[in-house]
Amino acid sequence: MPVIELARHLADVSVGDLLAVVAHDPAAAVDVPAWCRMKAQDYVGADTADDGAPRFVVRRLT
Repeated sequence: MPVIELARHLADVSVGDLLAVVAHDPAAAVDVPAWCRMKAQDYVGADTADDGAPRFVVRRLT
């Protein structure tokens, strides 16, 4: 699940840095922004990884 991986790796980046989650799960488009709201993180937006997979970008705030 994308949000589980996001939560697991958030501590790997410094406050203010970006973390990108590549996910083929269609629910990630809703789940990642919702997770960011619940966890007080900044959902930067979605783009596409080099291989064409959807990528969701989060800025660590806390």
